[in-house]
Amino acid sequence: MNAHGPESMSSPGNDDQIPVDLRAFDDAYDAADDVRPSELPDGKYQTRVQDARLGQSQNGDPMLTYDLVVSSGPHTGRHIFKNSVINEATLRLIKADLKTCGVVLPRFSELPEYVKDLGGITLEISKRTRGEYTNVYFERRVSSTNA
Repeated sequence: MNAHGPESMSSPGNDDQIPVDLRAFDDAYDAADDVRPSELPDGKYQTRVQDARLGQSQNGDPMLTYDLVVSSGPHTGRHIFKNSVINEATLRLIKADLKTCGVVLPRFSELPEYVKDLGGITLEISKRTRGEYTNVYFERRVSSTNA
């Protein structure tokens, strides 16, 4: 058996994977730059909420996560992620973010019913980095011009 042939392409522990022959890409792979996109610089951006969801942090705390896509300027299409861990110390910040997004909750426990309403809204945000930490601040909701 050839160690580089298609028959060895399956992942360990995954016997159901179909072998794929990738040899046609060998030259292009060797020539490809392995440069990662640069970090999005600090500043103000107009963004659209592509996705918002509730989940858990690595510590198991509830967390509200936003996937924001830059919608204008030279960084159009780039993603900015905002993770808001939910605890008593962060509730005032989360409440302010939700208010900026136009979401006023009757009770915080009803947040799961409102998260889907966050998708598609346009926000002006500020991205600021201090040391190894990046903060994303919701400045204001931008009205849609597609009315």
